Amino acid sequence: MATTVTAPRGMRDHLPADKARREHVLGVIRGVYARHGFDEIETPVVEDAARLHSGLGGDNEKLAFAVMRRGLTTEDLRQAEAPLDLADLGLRFDLTVPLARFYASHRAELPTVFRAVQIAPVWRAERPQKGRYRQFVQCDIDVLGEPGQLAEIELIRATTAALDALGIVGTSIRINDRRILLALLASWGITEPAAADRALITVDKLDKIGAVGVAEELGQTLDLDPGATADTIRALESADWESVRGADWLDADAFAELERLRAALPGVDLRFDPTLVRGMGYYTGTIFEVAHPDFGYSLGGGGRYDGMIGRFLGQDVPAVGFSLGFERLVDLVSLPGSAESDAVVLVYDKDVDPVRLAALKAEALDAHHRVRLEKRTKNMKNLLAGLAEQGFGSFATVGADTASLEGVAFRPLA
Repeated sequence: MATTVTAPRGMRDHLPADKARREHVLGVIRGVYARHGFDEIETPVVEDAARLHSGLGGDNEKLAFAVMRRGLTTEDLRQAEAPLDLADLGLRFDLTVPLARFYASHRAELPTVFRAVQIAPVWRAERPQKGRYRQFVQCDIDVLGEPGQLAEIELIRATTAALDALGIVGTSIRINDRRILLALLASWGITEPAAADRALITVDKLDKIGAVGVAEELGQTLDLDPGATADTIRALESADWESVRGADWLDADAFAELERLRAALPGVDLRFDPTLVRGMGYYTGTIFEVAHPDFGYSLGGGGRYDGMIGRFLGQDVPAVGFSLGFERLVDLVSLPGSAESDAVVLVYDKDVDPVRLAALKAEALDAHHRVRLEKRTKNMKNLLAGLAEQGFGSFATVGADTASLEGVAFRPLA
């Protein structure tokens, strides 16, 4: 039987041009976040299985890859009541749970207010489809230890600055507060926490099944009138800062905080959206997402999760995070090829002496930042086009009689 040579299902190899684009995006984001005062950390790719399944990850816990314990025996298999009984570790499904554990472990070594950057792969046993992978990179910034709105302001400023630096324009920030969502549910008679959680899971499907679908599901699970609920949801979909002010269901204090946040962020297109849920159950206050009119999906999101770190530390620590959708951003950004005009290619014939070729490359390295050697092919057009995509700016042809690059003509690739 033939052995497959493709990457595991839901995971990808990255060819040089794609890898170069990914590294360019990462470099831009890292540079912006560093300028905004965030420090990068690194955590293990695995965490204790019990921690990953402690109720902090919501539905993502169901998608966690488990790592089987070493030294398992057939008797262990017989005695196990559930698959997780055989696992002691698991691959991280996000970066927030590891951050909470990291902060609890190292709090004494960290500043009172800690601004963290994490950019790393995570794993989820998703059903693979376009734009959804089992291994993907998350790009998170978090502020821990700051209870006031300064944390949200810093996060939104840094995130919008990163998007601007990547050349992604026209974005807006949808914003809401979990307290406003809970007040809305209370106006529908939903006050019991478990019922509220079920209702929010349903409302979070609004962009997929529409107002009627959400209303019907709420009617089935929570005995709400589908017609009246659908009318309310349609009105909420078109709501804005002005139309909801003074509404009898609104949590006035939470809304006032959002308005203060809006006033503190001039130049940022901050849009109030009372239907924004964010699926993770650990959010406690402000929640937000990056929207763009040309895309039917968000480019990032996050919120305040003041209760999570206390699960590890035994003492609550205020925390807010914002995650950019790195895999989606990569598809929207092109390498600035012409900006790397100092990256050159030396195209050589097969009869060029390798010692002489190495000397020519060394000469080019003395004058340029990046040098590539490429053997002449029959289809030079495709070769040069691919090199241009990788950011090389010019090329020169060298032969057996080329003693030096002095006087050799370099031609632009693009």
